[in-house]
Amino acid sequence: MLKVFNDLTMEREEFVPLEPGKVAMYVCGPTVYDYFHIGNARTFVVFDAIRRYLEYRGFKVTFVQNITDVEDKIIRRAAERGTSPEEVARQYTDAYLEDSAALGIKPADVQPKATEHIAEIIDFIQRLVDRGYAYVVDSDVYFDTSRFTEYGKLSHQSLEDLEAGARVEVDERKRHPADFALWKAKKPGEPGWDSPWGEGRPGWHIECSAMSTKYLGETIDIHAGGADLIFPHHENEIAQSEAASGKPFARYWLHGNLLNVGGQRMGKSLGNFVTVREARRQYDPEVIRFFLLSAHYRSPLNYTPESLESAKGALERLYNAAVTLEHLARPERLAREQGRADEFHARLPKYKDQFTAAMDDDFNTADAISALFDLVRDAHASLGPDAPAGVAAEALALLRELGGVLGLLGRAGGLDDLAEEVQSLIDQRQAARARRDWKESDWIRDELAAKGIILEDTPSGVRWKRKV
Repeated sequence: MLKVFNDLTMEREEFVPLEPGKVAMYVCGPTVYDYFHIGNARTFVVFDAIRRYLEYRGFKVTFVQNITDVEDKIIRRAAERGTSPEEVARQYTDAYLEDSAALGIKPADVQPKATEHIAEIIDFIQRLVDRGYAYVVDSDVYFDTSRFTEYGKLSHQSLEDLEAGARVEVDERKRHPADFALWKAKKPGEPGWDSPWGEGRPGWHIECSAMSTKYLGETIDIHAGGADLIFPHHENEIAQSEAASGKPFARYWLHGNLLNVGGQRMGKSLGNFVTVREARRQYDPEVIRFFLLSAHYRSPLNYTPESLESAKGALERLYNAAVTLEHLARPERLAREQGRADEFHARLPKYKDQFTAAMDDDFNTADAISALFDLVRDAHASLGPDAPAGVAAEALALLRELGGVLGLLGRAGGLDDLAEEVQSLIDQRQAARARRDWKESDWIRDELAAKGIILEDTPSGVRWKRKV
């Protein structure tokens, strides 16, 4: 039974989608004014892994993630650079798609941009005005939070508490401090679109409601994002969506915890961030992904340079195990062992059960990764150089299957695409040994050692692994 922690009810609940076998899932995407950092990436990677697991469980997932391509930060960045907001948004949208692909994040089924859905946004706002949930001041339109009696149900605070201490836009023209902008009148130098209330642009919150409704319907299964979006963004999404439709907006609300640096959350405003692009210069993107999945998504995760080094070492151990199993799985090998290998073979289903139990428990990727290491340790202890190739092949297939659910271990041969080069050098070394050219053989071994590759001469052939 798959259970998820629902931030709306603050309870762990059985996951039952509205339509059997199908999941409508919306995850808030980036505001494209800069390169995104690995704290942002934690949210995107985590919910990619959750999407992958739902698909692994047999659900047909429709995954929508927006791109905010008109917003105050984009406008400010354009002014700083003397360029247009459109150009800034285009540059960093391309960068986001490139960096997220490098992290193994599957493309969204639909990735709508705010500027391409102005008509839908205007229609949505008009519905709120017509129903008495929004009011017009000059050419701005605000949502009236006092009219929505359940305002605060996601952040579990009263409207009075939210007004007293929350991040709200200051504007004396608002009826209540917590009221938020649905439409902003155009200012000089800003982009704008015609509307019934005058030329302007959407507020931040309204785009997600309009686009989620268009592509997934008025009630969806999962709405997700970082914990910093609970208030005001997701709280406001609920208010405007349910005010417009009269129906529940999302049945399960999932939020990933933040990435911390030295006890503070990683953030652009604090200047303590490392962009994914910068991190990719030092580490294989799969190492970054492994690190971001190494803790439960609702638990804090601390970033240090050492933490990525640790992730690199751990991922290399998994890849080394895969390389060893690839070697043992070669069909031409002559198997002599049976006993321990047969016992190991009988235990293989246990690791799949362990993995799925972890992921069924609110998508616990940390425990799921532990299942991979348990499988690897058992394989190392149970499969000697003369183990049956078929058993090794099944173990390798299971390791790659479960790793693939997390977006890991997808490369045949290893972490850094060295497999073909290494095998070519091994073949050259074997040829040198056959002609008793020990100098050439030793040179090749030293060359591989310089690349971090260790050779093991076994009765059944040469195996290689990476130095950890």
